[in-house]
Amino acid sequence: MLNERAQILLKTLVERYISEGQPVGSRTLQQYSGLEVSSATVRNVMADLEEIGLVSSPHTSAGRIPTGLAYRLFIDTMLVTKPLDSARVQQLENQLQPDNPSRLITQASNILSELTRFTGVVASAKRNAITVRQIEFLRLGEKRVLLIIVMPDGEVENRILLMDRDYSQSQLTEAGNFLNQNYVGCSFSQIRDRLRGELQQLHQDMSTLMAAALAAGDAAEAKKSEDYVISGEHNLLHVQDFSTDMNRLRSLFALFEQKTELMQLLDASRRGQGIHIFVGSESGLASLDACSVITAPYSVDGQVVGTLAVVGPKRMDYERVIPIVDITARLLGNALSKN
Repeated sequence: MLNERAQILLKTLVERYISEGQPVGSRTLQQYSGLEVSSATVRNVMADLEEIGLVSSPHTSAGRIPTGLAYRLFIDTMLVTKPLDSARVQQLENQLQPDNPSRLITQASNILSELTRFTGVVASAKRNAITVRQIEFLRLGEKRVLLIIVMPDGEVENRILLMDRDYSQSQLTEAGNFLNQNYVGCSFSQIRDRLRGELQQLHQDMSTLMAAALAAGDAAEAKKSEDYVISGEHNLLHVQDFSTDMNRLRSLFALFEQKTELMQLLDASRRGQGIHIFVGSESGLASLDACSVITAPYSVDGQVVGTLAVVGPKRMDYERVIPIVDITARLLGNALSKN
């Protein structure tokens, strides 16, 4: 338990360090705290806070910086956030156009990244296999075919097939008609299972085309079922806390690329309610020891379907970032519910 003076000085220290990124000296604390105390008194309080693990003294400076424990105490007991104003909320809502789910998730990730200037992540529940509304083949040139896959939500996926022989447009039209007449509404795995027994009855040339189309369809399905979108990794290159530590940056980028561990963290957050903040080692991931992760679940028609997050330094402006995460989660859920 801290007395009121110690709480005010610790709060001032955290706020100044977040704002300036430099160790905070006793004179600065005396100036900004509003307390009528001497520099000697401030130094004594700082020594007490250091002893209990709330502040530390870098070797290169007489000032002090907050520890992860101090950030946690600051977030839990001292932080007051303000909701975004209605004009900004309307602006964000306009950026989330509910034309299809995959674009919405990417838009939300971009919004988090752009507004916070850190890294935005959106994780969604794994989707069921996509089904096909229409398939077309177009001849692009010798041995090159454009496969056009139209999804039930109207999204179009284009894939170029490089064949080992040339096909006329009439042959390609025949193949497309065959698939559309027999397999509309099926997933690519269902088409493969049903085609397995029928390919033998098709001409060899047609079998080769169908096999190539299924392979391309699998790639499109894998792309559509990705459950993790990340934006703004490059923003961390310009964060003072990371820019001089290449090993830390490499570790962070490896975490983003590998995805699994961060996804597990976000999945755990999805089971909770509201904003959740992991400070440094609280995440359980060594790559995030110097980071804070602010997460919020988002819901569609009352059911939680995913989590979004901002990854940045522990020295982030929580007062500004937390409302951005909160409102983006709500707006994403609303937009997906309209889809």
